[in-house]
Amino acid sequence: MPKGKAAKGTKVTLKIAKKAIRMTPDGRRRLTLSNMGITIFPKCLLKLTNVDELDLSRNLIQKLPDTIGNFLSLRWLDLHSNKLESVPESIGNLVGLTHLNLSNNHLTSAGLPSTVGFLTSLKSLNLGMNHLDTLPTTMMDLSNLQELGLFDNLFITLPDFLKALCNLTKVNIKRNPLSYAQGDSEWMLKEKSKPEEDVYLVHESSLCRTCLKKCNKQRERLTQGREEGGGSDVLEGKRIRTYPGLIVPNSVACKGTFSCLTSKRKRMKRASLISS
Repeated sequence: MPKGKAAKGTKVTLKIAKKAIRMTPDGRRRLTLSNMGITIFPKCLLKLTNVDELDLSRNLIQKLPDTIGNFLSLRWLDLHSNKLESVPESIGNLVGLTHLNLSNNHLTSAGLPSTVGFLTSLKSLNLGMNHLDTLPTTMMDLSNLQELGLFDNLFITLPDFLKALCNLTKVNIKRNPLSYAQGDSEWMLKEKSKPEEDVYLVHESSLCRTCLKKCNKQRERLTQGREEGGGSDVLEGKRIRTYPGLIVPNSVACKGTFSCLTSKRKRMKRASLISS
């Protein structure tokens, strides 16, 4: 894209928007205008309020119109990687939304309205990579929420009401300045008998000889501790799971292992395991 055009912003006409609408396999009308250098929310989109899914991610949008709440048929809204500092209160009108992605913006807690709590159909809400340190208490009404992204924010403590969200099974709170006086940063997952952390499985062939040796040595030490009655602090309250030919570096290896994995990332597979 020419520099001059990118600086001015891409203009989206109604004709362009209509041509960008596609039908999803499940019969929904999806409008994708991602990564187009858009700086201002296209007003013409307000004439397409019958779309079910709207993707405006990876643009340069700084503000959403108050009329965003007119998209009553929306079920899926992706606004990640823009420059949003706030969200209008009318977002609470989108009661049919099941997926909302606001990650990688400039949102502050003051810019996240209490009306977010009206989105009771939400199953997935991504607020990661913003400037949030609190959440609206009205979010306790999001009883259908299953996944919540809060990573890379400014949370020192997490709202207690999150514990009351009975369907919440996955919470990403990585890279927050959480106070560990509050307890383990993954307290909610523990209470719900979910995995304490993501487990990254890699084949032994993906590690260099030095890291593989360290992994095996550490694993032997942990296994021995378990057989002796779980005297090791590392083992307390945890279940160690092993997989033939696979290494779990974030559980049993030194930090240097990740440097090794980074150099061989194409051979690395990531798996998220849920305890039965």
